[in-house]
Amino acid sequence: MNSIRRYMAYVMPYWKQILGTIFIGIIKFSIPLLLPLMIKYVIDDLLPSPLPREEKLTQLFWLMAVAFVVFTVVRAPVEYWRQYFAQWVSSRILFDIRNQLFTHLQRLSMRYYNNHKTGEVVSRVINDVESTKSFIETGLMNIWLDLITIGLTLSVMLYMDVKLTLVAILVFPLYAMSVKYFYKRLRQLTRERSAALAHLQGHLHERVNGMSLVRSFALEEHESRVFAKENNRFLQKALEHTRWNANTFAAVNTVTDIAPLMVIAYAGYQVIGGTLTIGTLVAFYAYLERLYTPLRRLVNSSTTLTQAVASMDRMFEFIDESYDIVDKPGAGRLPVDPQTGRIRGEIRFENVSFRYRKDGPLVLDHVNLTINPGETVAIVGMSGGGKTSLISLLPRFWDVTEGRITIDGVDIRDVQQQNLRSHIGMVLQDNILFSESARVNILMGDPDADEAAVIEAAKAANAHEFIMELPDGYDTELGERGVKLSGGQKQRIAIARVFLRDPAILILDEATSALDLESEHMIQESLARLTKGRTTIIVAHRLSTITHADKIVVMKEGRIVEQGRHEELLALKGVYHNLWSVQDLGAPTAEHPVS
Repeated sequence: MNSIRRYMAYVMPYWKQILGTIFIGIIKFSIPLLLPLMIKYVIDDLLPSPLPREEKLTQLFWLMAVAFVVFTVVRAPVEYWRQYFAQWVSSRILFDIRNQLFTHLQRLSMRYYNNHKTGEVVSRVINDVESTKSFIETGLMNIWLDLITIGLTLSVMLYMDVKLTLVAILVFPLYAMSVKYFYKRLRQLTRERSAALAHLQGHLHERVNGMSLVRSFALEEHESRVFAKENNRFLQKALEHTRWNANTFAAVNTVTDIAPLMVIAYAGYQVIGGTLTIGTLVAFYAYLERLYTPLRRLVNSSTTLTQAVASMDRMFEFIDESYDIVDKPGAGRLPVDPQTGRIRGEIRFENVSFRYRKDGPLVLDHVNLTINPGETVAIVGMSGGGKTSLISLLPRFWDVTEGRITIDGVDIRDVQQQNLRSHIGMVLQDNILFSESARVNILMGDPDADEAAVIEAAKAANAHEFIMELPDGYDTELGERGVKLSGGQKQRIAIARVFLRDPAILILDEATSALDLESEHMIQESLARLTKGRTTIIVAHRLSTITHADKIVVMKEGRIVEQGRHEELLALKGVYHNLWSVQDLGAPTAEHPVS
């Protein structure tokens, strides 16, 4: 019930439209209730009356003419508007929910995404939200209409014959007991089925993204077996749900089928005894169908609502995921120069320690590092040394476990996340590109930039020339993750994005490590322009690319073990010297000068 109460917060802004839809629905469902009365009138009053044949036909004609108008001219537009408003309201509510969920998932921490498959997250936002639509259409509209229909029908039946009506509703308590017994278990089974479906979608999403790996290792048959196993897991949950659902329908419908038999028996007895007219019997039986048809719909509604509430539970479970990284109350902005509108860009790591889990090992252990404004600092070391973890703390993808990080003397935890990240640009080894156009991907750096700024950024990144050679130039769609581009082209789009942002702080994480020499040369030219006048942090495995750095920081097992300029570190004959030797770079040359 808590999920329903929370869901109503999304519904309340549309309560007027919902009431209007219910009112129109009452008109729609009231019209068929006239039919049994018409039948009763014809059988009990018109046919036995002593009127001449012509008069009877005239009355029958006018009766049918009025009925024809009511059932065509009146009911058709009523049906249209009921359906339209019902769909309009439910679609608007789901639109609002999905907007909130998308905002929510953008604020979730990297820890959440590390622990959950993308397909499962998508299933929460798409499938589970869509499943709640039936709560709006069924729970807030159809159920009330069916209950009102039952009430109106019972009123007419009581007016016609009280005893016969009591016989007709004798099975109501059995119906209520059946629903209560079956639907508690059905809700749990529905949740399990939805969870299994989300798991299957997550598995499928991963395999689709990794199809090149499957093909390259000829794993098609193996993956088919694995998918069949995952699919079977969902099948078993679906069949278990189906079995219980079938039991529910069998039991509840059996209960509701008893009532007509009881009514026919008692009404037939009354007709034989002369205490009930045939017209009343026929009309009463017709009303009995009007009574139990909505009652059976309520059975179906119970199943539908059970599924909807189970989806609500999963949806709110997702909404209740807490944020690891939040702005402090009263968080401010980094101070900027009033003339340039830019921060200075001094960065200090002060006794910083970090672990990914509370009970996990330290990934960074008491790191102290100062990066002056406009300085280029390279961070090197063996894999697992903590390089990427260190730079991930700067834009607050994670928060430090101990110590603090400051920019221009301000603790970054005292700064609004959006403001902090607006001053930082990142170029990674595997940059994310969206399937949209080249223009849209560059505009990620500044969505409000004009066309001239986009082209200027692309030229600065050595990307303009190859973009113009694409089929539709800047309007060419790049495919998922930029699949239509080479590695070097993707990097240049990513660099153009950062040029457009024009940040004071730049982070380059293995930006050229996976490129061919020609692409690397062009990108190095772009990066040289990009780093000019900015505080730059470079994470690199290939030491030949960072010999020009103002400072090189060597990390090992989460600690800084050496720092200094290239030639100073070589002279130490320590860790950096060993790394240089392992890469077989030899002595400094014209190609790899010491600067």
